[in-house]
Amino acid sequence: MAKWGQGDPRWIVEEREDGTNVNNWHWTERDATSWSKGKLRESLVGIVVENEAGRCQISDLKQVEGEASCSSRKGKLIFFYEWNIKLTWKGIIKESGAKHKGLIEIPNLSEENEVEDTEVNVSKKKGDGDVLKDLMKTAGTAKVREALGEYLKALKTEFTMGMILPTKATATQELTIKRKLSENTLQAPLGVRIPTVVLRMTELFDAGVERLYSIFTVKELVQQFSKSPAILEAEKGGKFQMFDGNVTGEYIELLTNEKIVMKWRCRSWPEEHYATVVLNFVPTPGQTELQLDCKGVPVCKEENMKFCWQKQHFEEIKGLLQLTTLNG
Repeated sequence: MAKWGQGDPRWIVEEREDGTNVNNWHWTERDATSWSKGKLRESLVGIVVENEAGRCQISDLKQVEGEASCSSRKGKLIFFYEWNIKLTWKGIIKESGAKHKGLIEIPNLSEENEVEDTEVNVSKKKGDGDVLKDLMKTAGTAKVREALGEYLKALKTEFTMGMILPTKATATQELTIKRKLSENTLQAPLGVRIPTVVLRMTELFDAGVERLYSIFTVKELVQQFSKSPAILEAEKGGKFQMFDGNVTGEYIELLTNEKIVMKWRCRSWPEEHYATVVLNFVPTPGQTELQLDCKGVPVCKEENMKFCWQKQHFEEIKGLLQLTTLNG
């Protein structure tokens, strides 16, 4: 029996108040299933491929079945994941304006196969439009595999943060490095890092790009669809406030009739936390496709954000467009 205070150092809790997994010796496991489903949606939905014949976009994550986990033992990380994924896609043929829909199936994404060897099956509903199917089978499949690679990279880096704890030796080395760096660099403002997601949505509007763009940049039109007072300075660096102050932010970039980039936050979000909202206005025959890309949405507010854009923006704007068309 070892003397008091002289046990195996792998099992000794040394200078750690929580006594957690000292020297990374114990087996720990973390369930990555829920996190992975969100990350897969973030990585795959919204992918766009285009050529001279047509344009296609992955519109929704229809099904994601499986599980993922990460284990740590003796300072090594072991990953397990097995997924069956189904995605829907939609496309438009440029010459005719004909629209088609289809399905993408990934029957077995697992650690047993390399990403570049992962099976990706593309199908299309009956009818013409094989040119779009071919586009998805070539460029689309390549982008899907690239997105799956991004998910796996995030699983092995972003998700595992904190699983391998610093030993006394590495902690001392890191502290020394940080002290040296602090002599030559400014410290970042103190804050709390919160988990976020990327929200991507697309919507078709029966209006030209000029009309739709103006609805997001003209104060009177914003007040009409939001049915509340608004403050709007539609220029770079300009501020905005909508929905009785529940939504505030700043314009970062405006490309007339093409793109709007904003710092965007809800009143209920953590203080001083902003998402970056990008609106792309894509003309199609007789309509405009609005592409929403929102990065930095707090995980706990994802559903609220979807509701805000779908119900309070898209549907209300469609109602406004219909009303002005009838009155016109």
